[in-house]
Amino acid sequence: MKERLDKFISSQTELSRKEVQRAVKDKRVTVNGDTVKAADIKIDTDADTVALDGRKLTYKKYVYYMMYKPSGVVSATEDREEKTVLDILPDELMRDGLFPAGRLDKDTTGLLIITDDGDYAHRMLSPKKHVTKRYIATLDREPDSNIIPRFEEGIILKDGTVCKSAKAEILDGSNAAVEISEGKYHQVKRMFAALGYRVEALKRVRIGSLELDSALKEGQTRELSAEEAGTVFKDHK
Repeated sequence: MKERLDKFISSQTELSRKEVQRAVKDKRVTVNGDTVKAADIKIDTDADTVALDGRKLTYKKYVYYMMYKPSGVVSATEDREEKTVLDILPDELMRDGLFPAGRLDKDTTGLLIITDDGDYAHRMLSPKKHVTKRYIATLDREPDSNIIPRFEEGIILKDGTVCKSAKAEILDGSNAAVEISEGKYHQVKRMFAALGYRVEALKRVRIGSLELDSALKEGQTRELSAEEAGTVFKDHK
């Protein structure tokens, strides 16, 4: 595909077209190993090798990242007061149009998908798709076995909101796993609160069939293949 050099670099990085033009002027851009002098030249995105500051840029229409979101950052593209998930994204992964697909509360950790594919995010978050999310909740005390049928019945929150049937599982100590297919505000915390428990820590470990990579540490991010990204729409077996 033929495309202007400045447009191509801008689409694959966080640089604006003007910033790309400045980078070309500063001799930071090469095409097929040769330093270019003009930002408006046409390149073949499939055949030409473009590099910025020595880093090769491969054309990707969309990208999908898995982040192990740490506590203390907000799921937003920008915030005047708080550090966002994009603020902790490695520079080499940054590009224009990225946003978190869905959100995790500031103090909630775990699996968060960051992408620039709006249709993908819409499908993942659509109630019609029934994409399940699995969380591990650390409670203020050991959970009683009666939470399992209560979650299956559909918990009524303290404000009268009725939640859909969900799956609960008692783990070790004061930990419990919950799988939900909707995304109401503070839903997991409010569901447990309706049963008399306080959630002291919450971690999302799976979306659909996509599990949080055990090799990632809090705050780390890695790119997902298109196949991996698509597993969020597959039921977990």
